Amino acid sequence: MTDIIMEKKTLLGHTEAELKTIAKDLGMPAFTGGQIARWLYVSHVTDIDAMTNLSKANREKLKAEYIIGCTPPVDSQTSADGTVKYLFPTDNGKTVETVFIPDGDRATLCVSCQVGCKMNCLFCQTGKQGFEGNLTVRDILNQVYALPERERLTNIVFMGQGEPMDNLDNVLRATEILTAPYAYAWSPRRITVSSVGIKGKLERFLDESDCHVAISLHTAIPEQREQMMPAEKGMGIREVIRLLENYFPSRNRRRNMEGDDIGSHQRRLTFEYTVFGGVNDTPTHLKELVRLLRPLDCRVNLIRFHQIPDVALHGASESQMETVCDYLNRNGIPATIRASRGQDIFAACGLLNTKYKIGVQKNIHEENQEQ
Repeated sequence: MTDIIMEKKTLLGHTEAELKTIAKDLGMPAFTGGQIARWLYVSHVTDIDAMTNLSKANREKLKAEYIIGCTPPVDSQTSADGTVKYLFPTDNGKTVETVFIPDGDRATLCVSCQVGCKMNCLFCQTGKQGFEGNLTVRDILNQVYALPERERLTNIVFMGQGEPMDNLDNVLRATEILTAPYAYAWSPRRITVSSVGIKGKLERFLDESDCHVAISLHTAIPEQREQMMPAEKGMGIREVIRLLENYFPSRNRRRNMEGDDIGSHQRRLTFEYTVFGGVNDTPTHLKELVRLLRPLDCRVNLIRFHQIPDVALHGASESQMETVCDYLNRNGIPATIRASRGQDIFAACGLLNTKYKIGVQKNIHEENQEQ
């Protein structure tokens, strides 16, 4: 694969304040930076010459050192259900996956934040690839900026490749631009950021962002979670719960603390729970799950597991999925079963990227053989 060589610096990924600094450094008035921000994030231009309210001289100054930084996907696959998986190139010459999921009048984009992942969860294809670097703010925003269906988006979830808290600075900067009045002006309630729970980083995110939070749980038993998710060693799920109690206390606890029921939080807390047949769906597991989550105002998203190579885990039956969902709801933990989408297009994170890498390596090998 040919690396992307950014000989010039990119404008995409900069905040309005940073663009004003860039303008001043190039000898332009500071307000020009605000104009550039609007051309980028409101008009989505792909060429500096399209910034028509900048003088020709200022456009030339800008072009001498900068490009927009919008790069289209290098591959895509479309599912029979309308889901589209894109493969985007990154600044370090790698690729990451982004999934567009249409659903009636709702359209969600699942974005990546890293190339590969350090977390190495047992059931995740991305973790099998190892870690190859953090995405830049430009890399993250380009998944939105260069998306063919961008205008249809209603929600964004940071649930693609990588652990958002492991690239926290760039994730926070990306969500700042997505929610800033001068840029996309999205409500933080349209954005959900997931995490396995990273010590220090999760608390910082909760303090510095108003976006929804999703925690990858998958079992309430710490010893089993450690076997499935090595990140449990760094910040155990019980420690995660204690932290979250400060931000998402149960309705009863809030009533006791404040004297009246203030209703549910605008910011939502969700736990992602992939159901593995015979592994985390037994009565013991479900009782522990209810016990663990009872102190919180939260919901559980039950996920069907679809087989990935070399992993000896199997999804639960549909009847068992419904049994788990009913049990949680009966015991005061709101739960839903996530609809499976795009299963015919390498739906699990990392599969299209792996397929693409294998294809590139094969082409390189064949070229070397010919030489």
